[in-house]
Amino acid sequence: MTQPVDTGTRQERKERTRQAILDAALTLAAEETLAAVSLRQVTREVGIVPTAFYRHFASVEELGLALVDESFASLRGMIRSVRAGNPSLEDVVRDSASILVEHVHQHRDHFRFIARERFGGMAEVRIAIAHELDLFERELAADVARLPGMEAWSAEDLRILANLIINAMVATAESLLDADGRAAERLAEHVARRQLTMIIVGAANWRSSP
Repeated sequence: MTQPVDTGTRQERKERTRQAILDAALTLAAEETLAAVSLRQVTREVGIVPTAFYRHFASVEELGLALVDESFASLRGMIRSVRAGNPSLEDVVRDSASILVEHVHQHRDHFRFIARERFGGMAEVRIAIAHELDLFERELAADVARLPGMEAWSAEDLRILANLIINAMVATAESLLDADGRAAERLAEHVARRQLTMIIVGAANWRSSP
């Protein structure tokens, strides 16, 4: 069979190969940490020689950091969807669980990668994931600070509230990944709504110490 002519530019071909390496690593790391995936496995999956890998990444660790960036790009989109239009805390509760379910379905491999790698595998990748979650926490705390009634909250309490919300969202994503069937997903979404509602009810009655 005649192979189709690749009319893309050299840069376009390079980007496609780089993305293929990222996709292959994400697939291979689906059942184990990235630390257990070898460079040769990745290049064999892509169909390139091992030396070609180094045209795109200096090491498997650098590949892991690129996967963190790619994985959190979808999470950033999810968080932006929740925060769009300056919603109230009640709006966040109503919308975030259903939006999270949708994004886990669309980006299951990325969510599974984050869930697996944040507690195991390569130290550099764990640190990068922790840094990204910290950035989310800071951004959410800044958003919450602008809501009516939050003017008297201390910066520390805003961070604690943001941390509670982020942790609830991460736990829900992990429950959705482990859910066996639609009924289990609906239960995970229901629990997420109740968790977030409890957080918001507590926040509504909280007063920061002077």
